[in-house]
Amino acid sequence: MRLFYQLFPIRDALRLELSWTHYRRLLRVENAKARQWYVEESANLNWSSRALDRQINTLYYERLLMSRDKADVVEEASINIEAMKNNPREFIRDPVLLEFLGLPAPCKIREDALEQALIEHLQGFLLELGKGFSFVARQQRLSTHDVDLYIDLVFYNYLLKCFVIIELKSGRLSARDVGQMDMYVRMYDELKRSEGDKPTVGIILCAESNDSVARYSMLKGNEQLFASSYKTILPSEEELRAELNREQALIEERLLLQSAE
Repeated sequence: MRLFYQLFPIRDALRLELSWTHYRRLLRVENAKARQWYVEESANLNWSSRALDRQINTLYYERLLMSRDKADVVEEASINIEAMKNNPREFIRDPVLLEFLGLPAPCKIREDALEQALIEHLQGFLLELGKGFSFVARQQRLSTHDVDLYIDLVFYNYLLKCFVIIELKSGRLSARDVGQMDMYVRMYDELKRSEGDKPTVGIILCAESNDSVARYSMLKGNEQLFASSYKTILPSEEELRAELNREQALIEERLLLQSAE
Protein backbone atom coordinates (compact mmCIF):
# COMPACT_ATOMS: atom_id res chain seq x y z
CA MET A 1 0.00 0.00 0.00
CA ARG A 2 3.01 2.35 0.10
CA LEU A 3 2.42 3.52 -3.47
CA PHE A 4 -1.17 4.48 -2.67
CA TYR A 5 -0.15 6.54 0.35
CA GLN A 6 2.64 8.20 -1.66
CA LEU A 7 -0.03 9.49 -4.02
CA PHE A 8 -2.59 10.14 -1.26
CA PRO A 9 -0.23 10.57 1.70
CA ILE A 10 -2.58 11.41 4.59
CA ARG A 11 -4.93 8.54 5.33
CA ASP A 12 -7.26 10.75 7.35
CA ALA A 13 -7.59 12.98 4.26
CA LEU A 14 -8.97 10.13 2.14
CA ARG A 15 -12.61 10.92 1.49
CA LEU A 16 -15.09 8.22 2.46
CA GLU A 17 -17.50 9.62 -0.12
CA LEU A 18 -15.22 8.31 -2.87
CA SER A 19 -15.03 4.72 -4.01
CA TRP A 20 -11.97 2.72 -5.05
CA THR A 21 -13.10 3.37 -8.64
CA HIS A 22 -12.68 7.11 -8.00
CA TYR A 23 -9.18 6.60 -6.61
CA ARG A 24 -8.30 4.27 -9.46
CA ARG A 25 -9.16 7.11 -11.87
CA LEU A 26 -7.11 9.55 -9.77
CA LEU A 27 -4.02 7.35 -9.97
CA ARG A 28 -3.39 8.55 -13.50
CA VAL A 29 -3.33 12.26 -12.57
CA GLU A 30 0.39 13.01 -12.32
CA ASN A 31 0.09 16.55 -10.95
CA ALA A 32 -0.27 16.23 -7.16
CA LYS A 33 -2.15 19.54 -6.79
CA ALA A 34 -4.56 18.60 -9.57
CA ARG A 35 -5.06 15.15 -8.05
CA GLN A 36 -5.95 16.56 -4.63
CA TRP A 37 -8.22 19.18 -6.23
CA TYR A 38 -10.13 16.43 -8.07
CA VAL A 39 -10.43 14.51 -4.77
CA GLU A 40 -12.04 17.47 -3.01
CA GLU A 41 -14.31 18.41 -5.92
CA SER A 42 -15.49 14.83 -6.40
CA ALA A 43 -16.38 14.48 -2.73
CA ASN A 44 -17.93 17.92 -2.26
CA LEU A 45 -19.95 17.90 -5.49
CA ASN A 46 -20.86 14.20 -5.39
CA TRP A 47 -19.27 13.36 -8.75
CA SER A 48 -19.64 9.77 -9.86
CA SER A 49 -16.51 7.98 -11.04
CA ARG A 50 -17.62 8.49 -14.64
CA ALA A 51 -18.17 12.20 -14.01
CA LEU A 52 -14.69 12.42 -12.48
CA ASP A 53 -13.27 10.59 -15.47
CA ARG A 54 -14.91 13.06 -17.82
CA GLN A 55 -13.53 16.04 -15.91
CA ILE A 56 -10.01 14.58 -15.97
CA ASN A 57 -10.23 13.77 -19.69
CA THR A 58 -11.42 17.31 -20.51
CA LEU A 59 -8.62 18.84 -18.39
CA TYR A 60 -11.11 20.66 -16.17
CA TYR A 61 -8.50 21.65 -13.57
CA GLU A 62 -6.07 22.96 -16.18
CA ARG A 63 -8.78 24.89 -18.03
CA LEU A 64 -9.87 26.54 -14.80
CA LEU A 65 -6.32 27.66 -14.11
CA MET A 66 -5.85 29.11 -17.59
CA SER A 67 -9.29 30.61 -18.12
CA ARG A 68 -9.96 34.30 -17.60
CA ASP A 69 -13.66 33.59 -17.23
CA LYS A 70 -13.73 30.76 -14.72
CA ALA A 71 -17.51 31.04 -14.28
CA ASP A 72 -18.08 29.89 -17.87
CA VAL A 73 -15.83 26.85 -17.38
CA VAL A 74 -17.62 25.91 -14.15
CA GLU A 75 -21.05 26.36 -15.76
CA GLU A 76 -20.12 24.18 -18.73
CA ALA A 77 -18.83 21.43 -16.42
CA SER A 78 -21.93 21.65 -14.22
CA ILE A 79 -24.25 21.26 -17.21
CA ASN A 80 -22.33 18.20 -18.39
CA ILE A 81 -22.41 16.60 -14.93
CA GLU A 82 -26.11 17.34 -14.44
CA ALA A 83 -26.90 15.57 -17.70
CA MET A 84 -25.24 12.40 -16.35
CA LYS A 85 -27.05 12.25 -13.00
CA ASN A 86 -30.09 10.21 -14.05
CA ASN A 87 -28.00 7.50 -15.67
CA PRO A 88 -27.82 4.34 -13.51
CA ARG A 89 -24.28 3.75 -14.76
CA GLU A 90 -23.19 6.79 -12.76
CA PHE A 91 -24.24 5.10 -9.51
CA ILE A 92 -22.79 1.61 -9.91
CA ARG A 93 -19.37 1.07 -8.37
CA ASP A 94 -16.88 -1.44 -9.69
CA PRO A 95 -15.18 -2.88 -7.77
CA VAL A 96 -17.13 -2.74 -4.52
CA LEU A 97 -14.78 -2.70 -1.52
CA LEU A 98 -15.95 -4.88 1.35
CA GLU A 99 -12.83 -4.87 3.52
CA PHE A 100 -14.95 -3.59 6.42
CA LEU A 101 -16.52 -7.06 6.68
CA GLY A 102 -13.24 -8.60 7.86
CA LEU A 103 -13.71 -11.62 5.60
CA PRO A 104 -11.06 -13.73 3.82
CA ALA A 105 -10.34 -13.70 0.09
CA PRO A 106 -13.50 -13.88 -2.06
CA CYS A 107 -12.81 -17.40 -3.34
CA LYS A 108 -13.12 -18.74 0.23
CA ILE A 109 -16.52 -17.18 0.98
CA ARG A 110 -19.86 -18.91 0.58
CA GLU A 111 -22.61 -16.75 -0.87
CA ASP A 112 -24.85 -17.19 2.18
CA ALA A 113 -21.99 -16.17 4.49
CA LEU A 114 -21.32 -13.07 2.40
CA GLU A 115 -25.01 -12.16 2.47
CA GLN A 116 -25.16 -12.56 6.26
CA ALA A 117 -22.05 -10.41 6.71
CA LEU A 118 -23.51 -7.66 4.54
CA ILE A 119 -26.72 -7.65 6.59
CA GLU A 120 -24.72 -7.46 9.82
CA HIS A 121 -22.71 -4.54 8.43
CA LEU A 122 -25.55 -2.94 6.50
CA GLN A 123 -24.57 0.65 7.29
CA GLY A 124 -21.08 0.11 5.88
CA PHE A 125 -22.51 -1.58 2.79
CA LEU A 126 -24.92 1.31 2.17
CA LEU A 127 -22.01 3.77 2.41
CA GLU A 128 -20.02 1.71 -0.08
CA LEU A 129 -22.95 1.45 -2.53
CA GLY A 130 -23.08 5.26 -2.67
CA LYS A 131 -25.69 7.99 -2.54
CA GLY A 132 -29.42 7.45 -2.27
CA PHE A 133 -29.63 3.76 -1.34
CA SER A 134 -32.05 2.43 1.27
CA PHE A 135 -32.51 -1.21 2.30
CA VAL A 136 -35.76 -2.95 1.34
CA ALA A 137 -35.47 -6.71 1.82
CA ARG A 138 -33.33 -9.80 2.05
CA GLN A 139 -34.31 -12.98 0.18
CA GLN A 140 -37.43 -11.29 -1.17
CA ARG A 141 -39.77 -13.77 -2.86
CA LEU A 142 -41.07 -13.31 -6.38
CA SER A 143 -43.99 -15.63 -7.09
CA THR A 144 -45.92 -16.49 -10.21
CA HIS A 145 -48.43 -19.30 -10.78
CA ASP A 146 -45.66 -21.83 -11.40
CA VAL A 147 -42.41 -20.48 -9.88
CA ASP A 148 -41.04 -19.00 -6.65
CA LEU A 149 -37.76 -17.07 -6.83
CA TYR A 150 -35.79 -15.33 -4.10
CA ILE A 151 -33.74 -12.15 -4.62
CA ASP A 152 -30.64 -11.98 -2.39
CA LEU A 153 -30.80 -8.24 -1.56
CA VAL A 154 -33.22 -5.49 -2.57
CA PHE A 155 -32.63 -1.75 -2.23
CA TYR A 156 -34.37 1.40 -3.40
CA ASN A 157 -32.44 4.39 -4.71
CA TYR A 158 -34.41 7.58 -4.13
CA LEU A 159 -32.15 9.58 -6.47
CA LEU A 160 -32.68 7.20 -9.38
CA LYS A 161 -36.24 6.52 -8.17
CA CYS A 162 -35.99 2.79 -8.81
CA PHE A 163 -35.53 -0.56 -7.09
CA VAL A 164 -32.02 -2.04 -7.19
CA ILE A 165 -31.79 -5.81 -6.84
CA ILE A 166 -28.47 -7.51 -6.06
CA GLU A 167 -27.48 -11.13 -6.58
CA LEU A 168 -24.32 -12.37 -4.86
CA LYS A 169 -21.97 -14.75 -6.68
CA SER A 170 -18.89 -16.21 -5.02
CA GLY A 171 -17.31 -17.22 -8.30
CA ARG A 172 -16.55 -15.73 -11.70
CA LEU A 173 -19.28 -13.97 -13.67
CA SER A 174 -21.01 -16.32 -16.11
CA ALA A 175 -23.49 -15.94 -18.95
CA ARG A 176 -25.94 -17.94 -16.85
CA ASP A 177 -25.71 -15.29 -14.10
CA VAL A 178 -26.52 -12.57 -16.63
CA GLY A 179 -29.51 -14.47 -18.01
CA GLN A 180 -30.81 -15.12 -14.51
CA MET A 181 -30.51 -11.45 -13.56
CA ASP A 182 -32.27 -10.37 -16.75
CA MET A 183 -35.21 -12.59 -15.79
CA TYR A 184 -35.22 -11.26 -12.21
CA VAL A 185 -35.30 -7.64 -13.41
CA ARG A 186 -38.17 -8.34 -15.81
CA MET A 187 -40.14 -10.14 -13.11
CA TYR A 188 -39.47 -7.44 -10.53
CA ASP A 189 -40.68 -4.77 -12.92
CA GLU A 190 -43.89 -6.68 -13.51
CA LEU A 191 -44.59 -7.80 -9.94
CA LYS A 192 -43.14 -5.12 -7.64
CA ARG A 193 -42.57 -1.91 -9.55
CA SER A 194 -45.14 0.79 -8.79
CA GLU A 195 -46.40 3.75 -10.79
CA GLY A 196 -43.75 6.45 -10.63
CA ASP A 197 -40.86 4.00 -10.22
CA LYS A 198 -38.30 3.90 -12.99
CA PRO A 199 -37.17 0.53 -14.41
CA THR A 200 -35.54 -1.83 -11.94
CA VAL A 201 -31.74 -2.05 -11.91
CA GLY A 202 -30.05 -5.42 -11.43
CA ILE A 203 -26.50 -5.81 -10.12
CA ILE A 204 -24.59 -9.09 -10.16
CA LEU A 205 -22.00 -8.74 -7.39
CA CYS A 206 -19.39 -11.37 -8.16
CA ALA A 207 -15.95 -12.34 -6.89
CA GLU A 208 -14.40 -12.03 -10.34
CA SER A 209 -15.47 -10.24 -13.49
CA ASN A 210 -15.40 -11.76 -16.97
CA ASP A 211 -14.61 -9.41 -19.86
CA SER A 212 -15.94 -11.77 -22.53
CA VAL A 213 -19.27 -12.27 -20.77
CA ALA A 214 -19.59 -8.52 -20.20
CA ARG A 215 -18.80 -7.80 -23.83
CA TYR A 216 -20.97 -10.39 -25.55
CA SER A 217 -23.92 -10.80 -23.17
CA MET A 218 -26.97 -8.68 -22.38
CA LEU A 219 -24.77 -6.55 -20.10
CA LYS A 220 -23.36 -4.66 -23.08
CA GLY A 221 -25.30 -1.47 -23.63
CA ASN A 222 -28.06 -2.43 -21.19
CA GLU A 223 -28.83 0.47 -18.84
CA GLN A 224 -30.55 -1.80 -16.29
CA LEU A 225 -28.12 -4.74 -15.96
CA PHE A 226 -24.70 -4.48 -14.36
CA ALA A 227 -21.93 -6.70 -13.06
CA SER A 228 -19.54 -5.49 -10.38
CA SER A 229 -16.72 -7.37 -8.71
CA TYR A 230 -16.15 -7.18 -4.98
CA LYS A 231 -12.94 -7.15 -2.98
CA THR A 232 -12.82 -8.20 0.65
CA ILE A 233 -9.17 -7.21 1.04
CA LEU A 234 -7.64 -3.89 -0.01
CA PRO A 235 -5.35 -4.19 -3.05
CA SER A 236 -1.64 -4.73 -2.46
CA GLU A 237 1.10 -2.37 -3.57
CA GLU A 238 1.82 -4.70 -6.51
CA GLU A 239 -1.83 -4.58 -7.58
CA LEU A 240 -1.84 -0.80 -7.31
CA ARG A 241 1.29 -0.59 -9.45
CA ALA A 242 -0.26 -2.92 -12.02
CA GLU A 243 -3.40 -0.77 -12.07
CA LEU A 244 -1.36 2.38 -12.50
CA ASN A 245 0.58 0.80 -15.38
CA ARG A 246 -2.67 -0.35 -16.99
CA GLU A 247 -4.20 3.12 -16.73
CA GLN A 248 -1.04 4.65 -18.22
CA ALA A 249 -1.15 2.18 -21.12
CA LEU A 250 -4.78 3.09 -21.81
CA ILE A 251 -3.91 6.79 -21.84
CA GLU A 252 -1.04 6.22 -24.26
CA GLU A 253 -3.26 4.08 -26.51
CA ARG A 254 -5.92 6.79 -26.52
CA LEU A 255 -3.36 9.45 -27.42
CA LEU A 256 -2.05 7.33 -30.29
CA LEU A 257 -5.56 6.87 -31.66
CA GLN A 258 -6.22 10.60 -31.42
CA SER A 259 -2.99 11.44 -33.21
CA ALA A 260 -3.82 8.99 -35.98
CA GLU A 261 -7.20 10.58 -36.64
